Order: sequence, then C-alpha cells, then structure tokens
Amino acid sequence: MHAYYADQFVLPLPEGHRFPMAKYRMLRDRIAQELPGVALHVAPTATDAELVLAHAPAYVQAVATGTLTPAEQREIGFPWSEAMAERARRSVGATLGACRAALRDGIAGNLAGGTHHAYADKGSGFCVFNDVAVAARLMQSQHPMAQDTSPEAGLEPLKSLQVAVIDLDVHQGNGTAHIFQGDASVFTLSLHGERNFPFRKEASDLDVPLPDGCGDADYLQALDQALDVLAQRFRPDLVLYLAGADPHEGDRLGRLALSYDGLQARDHRVFDWAWQRRVPLAFSMAGGYGRDIASTVQAQLNTWQVALQYYARWQNAAA
Repeated sequence: MHAYYADQFVLPLPEGHRFPMAKYRMLRDRIAQELPGVALHVAPTATDAELVLAHAPAYVQAVATGTLTPAEQREIGFPWSEAMAERARRSVGATLGACRAALRDGIAGNLAGGTHHAYADKGSGFCVFNDVAVAARLMQSQHPMAQDTSPEAGLEPLKSLQVAVIDLDVHQGNGTAHIFQGDASVFTLSLHGERNFPFRKEASDLDVPLPDGCGDADYLQALDQALDVLAQRFRPDLVLYLAGADPHEGDRLGRLALSYDGLQARDHRVFDWAWQRRVPLAFSMAGGYGRDIASTVQAQLNTWQVALQYYARWQNAAA
C-alpha cells in the first residue's frame, strides 16, 4: 500500500509553539518498523497550476514569495519561511500521490494532510493549502467520466468524477465546505465537536455536530447514520477520508472521548463503506494533539493497520 510523507520538510517554529511537528516523523518511523506492507514515498511538490485549481492565484503567490501579511500568518498559526511554503506544497502533493495510487490500487494514504481549514484565498488553523480541495479538483480534471452514448440518452457531456469527503477530524472542515458549496460533484460530510474550533462553521453538505465528552457508542451511532445519509444522497467515484486522531480521549484540543478501540471502529466503518461499494479511498491523518504525543501516533498507526486490511481485500479481489 502506497504512502506519501513530507516530514523532512520541518517548519522552524518558535520555542514553545503548540503544534506537534514531531508526530509526522514518529509515525513514519513506526510504520517503517511495524507495517512492512506499506511502501513509503517522499511526497511530490504540488505545482502552482495544481494549487490554483482550488486556491486564488494571488494567495498561492503570497505563500511562495513570503508576502503574507502578519495577520494572515497569525490566522494560519505558522510564521512564514521557505520551509513552511515548501512543506505546504509537499503536504498537498502527498494527497495527490495518494489519490493517484488509490484510483489504481483501491487505497493509499498521506502521513500528514487533511488541511481542511484553508480557504481558497487564505489559510487558517495550521492549514496553508487545502490538500483535499486541490486533490478533488485535480482528480476531476484528470479522470473525466465516460460519456453516455446510448441512443436513448443521446451524447451527454463528460461529467465530473464524483468525490465524497468524509471528514472525521474533531474540528469542522470549514475551508473544504466553503470551497465546495454549491458544487454538486463533491459531497462534504463532517462529524465534529459542536463547540470546538472553528467557532464560525461553514455549511457542509452534511454536518453532524457532537457534544463535548461524546464517547464511542454515541459517536459510532452518529457516524452510522451519517454514512447511511451519504449513501442515499450521493454515489462517489472517489472517497477522501480525513482520519483525525483528535477525537481521542487523550487529545488536548479534541474535547471528545473516543478510545483507541472507538477510533479503530470508526476507521473500519469508513473503509468498509467504501469497500462495499468498490470506491477507491485516499486517506490523510488530519489533526492530532495528544497530551502525550505518542498517543496521537498510536491512534494514527492504528488507522494504517485498518487501511492495510482493506488494501489486502482490494488486491485479493483484483488477483
């Protein structure tokens, strides 16, 4: 199963910064040691032409040239540097690589990504570019669906690849929701903490706000209902899954109370939903801010273990 990483592009953060940058390398090390079925690749860098599929050209240039205003940098949460700009491109490139591999193999992943707070014209909440939005747009441009040329249908125009975003980070995917509002070719689903960041939510196609302290049983019931609604309303050709570790009970920013078992049950539901419909799935790690950083890495590793199980199903079916 193919996996893409960009942890060697490290942001020079000030002392005491609360973003846990070390988690990315820790996850890659554990995957390399414990999951030999995962093939690790350095993420490609996303080009300007790819980024502007979902972002304003002026914003892409401001990130590239270091001309973001102090206010824009504060909203992102990172000071600008060349390393910050390169890492942002690589994080998008990792999801692009995962999507290409998933469309070929069934499942692939990004060891980072899930930067769902970035809007078309600005970054926010530790997110510079929106990897999910860029990936959806690029895959749609590169994989147009076949024309229906039957006599009764006539020659229909090429339709877009239908993309479902299943966002299970504890924070609402506000940037993704805003970018795709009114776009019938992308369905955005978000389960998130009702009282958590961002405090001004955007309208996804399906939002499921959850109360503080929500545990395994209530969370999984809400997810089951949401996936049922998704199945009734949309038929995707590709799923982009944000497998946030931050609903975990040990997360300092999450405010929910899922156990490791609950998170794995969540992952099984999403991977199984896509598998039952034979829909390729690309996944990313999204947020994770454990009081003990090792707890975030463990939750993420568990997601990769589940993904490998479903990757094996795809390969067995193709054999």
